[in-house]
Amino acid sequence: MTYRSAIALMLIPCLAACGGGSGGGAVQTAATKPAPVKTAVRPPQHTLPAKPRIQTIPGLEGLIGATGADLARQLGQPRLDVIEGDARKLQFAGTACVLDVYLYPSAAGREPTATYVDARRASDGQDVDRAACVGALLRRPGAPAVPDKQG
Repeated sequence: MTYRSAIALMLIPCLAACGGGSGGGAVQTAATKPAPVKTAVRPPQHTLPAKPRIQTIPGLEGLIGATGADLARQLGQPRLDVIEGDARKLQFAGTACVLDVYLYPSAAGREPTATYVDARRASDGQDVDRAACVGALLRRPGAPAVPDKQG
C-alpha cells in the first residue's frame, strides 16, 4: 500500500463523521420527519414576599398606600397603566416631571397599593425629588382637586 492510499483510508472515518445527521444518507421527506416533541409549559409560580417593602420618604405620605383609584383622584388619569402578574405601574406626567408609582398587593387576593414612587425630568430623564414632582403634578393645570385630609 502506498503512502497516499494509507492517508486516504485514514480520512474515510473522519469524512463519515462529518456526513450530517440524516441517518446514513437517507433522504428525509415530510412523511419520514419525526413529529415535534410537545412539552407542557407551566406558567411561572408567583409568590408574594412575606411583606412588600414600602418606601418611606417625607412628602409621599398621600401616595404611599393609595390604590390606583385613589391615585387617579389625586393626580388624574395615568398616562401609562402596566400590569404584570399581581404588580401594577401607573405613570403620571406633566411638563416638570414624570412620576412612576408601583403598586403591589400586601397579601394574596388584595388590591395593589402604592409601595414605591420614582420621579424624573420629562426633558432628559434625570432623577428629580419625588415629593417635588408630586407637588408639581398636583398643581398642574387640569389636575383634580385634592380633598383636604383634615376636613
